[in-house]
Amino acid sequence: MRFIFIFIVLTFFTTKITAQQFLPEGTWRVALTLQNQELPFLLETKLEKGKQLAYIRNGEERLLLDEFLQVGDSITVTLHVFDAILRGKVENGNTWKGYWIKLDAKKPYFIPFIATLGEKERFIMDKNTDSPTQFAGKWDVVFKDSGGMSYNAVGVFKQKKDKLTGTFLTTTGDYRYLEGVVAGKTFRLSTFDGNHAFLFQATAENENVCKGQFWAGKGGYETFTASRNEKAHLPDANALTYLKDGYDRLTFSFPNLEKKMVALEDDRYKGKVVIIQLLGSWCPNCMDETSFLAPYYQKNNKYGLEVIGLAYERTPDFEQAKVRLEKLKKRYNIDYELLVAGINDKTEAGKTLPALNAVLAFPTTIFIDKQGKVRRIHTGFTGAGTGNYYEKFKEDFRDFVNQLLKE
Repeated sequence: MRFIFIFIVLTFFTTKITAQQFLPEGTWRVALTLQNQELPFLLETKLEKGKQLAYIRNGEERLLLDEFLQVGDSITVTLHVFDAILRGKVENGNTWKGYWIKLDAKKPYFIPFIATLGEKERFIMDKNTDSPTQFAGKWDVVFKDSGGMSYNAVGVFKQKKDKLTGTFLTTTGDYRYLEGVVAGKTFRLSTFDGNHAFLFQATAENENVCKGQFWAGKGGYETFTASRNEKAHLPDANALTYLKDGYDRLTFSFPNLEKKMVALEDDRYKGKVVIIQLLGSWCPNCMDETSFLAPYYQKNNKYGLEVIGLAYERTPDFEQAKVRLEKLKKRYNIDYELLVAGINDKTEAGKTLPALNAVLAFPTTIFIDKQGKVRRIHTGFTGAGTGNYYEKFKEDFRDFVNQLLKE
């Protein structure tokens, strides 16, 4: 009888703990306050199989959050694979107040937020009697920072009545899933992935030109001008990063997560097509590439394909970097080697691969043929948030890898 009683008690408490609900179920409108602006996103909370889960929603994206901690009346949610959290207190069952805390910054910083249960509109804008301006289509965009430095982008948007979605593509990657609203001649778009918070606002000067502002995180601020252009395009992503004169291959040796040194010259990679992925666990565009590359590798490894991930983390400490990369590895079911190659400074990263003209972006993807020669270097990544651009990338990627495998 004693053992039966203990079993019942343990089962009861295990069930209670497993089914613990940290945040009430439903849709929360979370509003970050940064740079005197309100940056909103939606958070969906639910119990699934007795476990508290949440999903950050940006357009079609749903980013899973499955790590919760409650200490006293404070609830902490770990933000996906990133070294960042939401921490705050729930008041009256329908309001959650606290801070978005980025722990991987050189000096951790805090951005206040207020989340309200049951609010399903991302942006709450003044009612405007004017018909919403149509921003759907493709735009040539020039961003300019506070120092006067500028860079080009392509804006691609879809619009249904006053709802606007899309993204900006740049030579180093895209701004992922943007979602927002149009009121009269003005649009507002935002995205939050746990590690980056972006807010865009622009007003149409006429049907073909708009001007706007871009806020990023705690201190990033840029202005931009966009001109409607269905032929807008960026430079060839396969021509931006290249080998210096006199080089036709890479050489490197970095430790894997077990501290074993791994080199491209190892027997495992001889006579194979090898893809080198320059990435970081802190990098949402790298996360997008990994979500494509990990299952692609699993399906094609048997045909003679290998992948090596060279990770450039926000810390020079191996053990800290290992923790971040193991989390990435588990979340995306990565079966290929991840090597700790350095820190996420592009100049310093370039020094680790001296055959390259530069490291311009994370991610950068290097294609190596069976003879060990570099055949292509792709700068940046066009993720699923770019729509047709992503489909075209996948098609080109597969065609080129298949070509290398057949040689």
